[in-house]
Amino acid sequence: MKIVLEIPDEISDELNRKLADPARAALEALAAAAYGQAVLSLEQVRRLLGLESMWDAKAVLSKHGAWPSMEVDDLREDLAVLRSLRKGA
Repeated sequence: MKIVLEIPDEISDELNRKLADPARAALEALAAAAYGQAVLSLEQVRRLLGLESMWDAKAVLSKHGAWPSMEVDDLREDLAVLRSLRKGA
C-alpha cells in the first residue's frame, strides 16, 4: 500500500526543517496509532517499521505514547527465545 500526504508548502518546509525524516515520523505515528487501537500487533509494527527486534518496536511505540502491552503472541515469542537460548547454553 502506498499512502500519499498532501501538505501545504509552508508546512512542508517547516516539517523538513524540524524533522530529520518526516516520512518516517508519519509512518511511526501511523504504526503507533494502529497499535494503540489494537489494529496491529507488536510483531506487525516491527515488520511495518523494518525493525530488527521487538525491543526496537517497543521503543518506537513508547516514544509515541503507545505503551506496548504483553499479548499471548508476545509471551509465545519470548518463550521460544528463552528455549533457544537454553539449548545454546
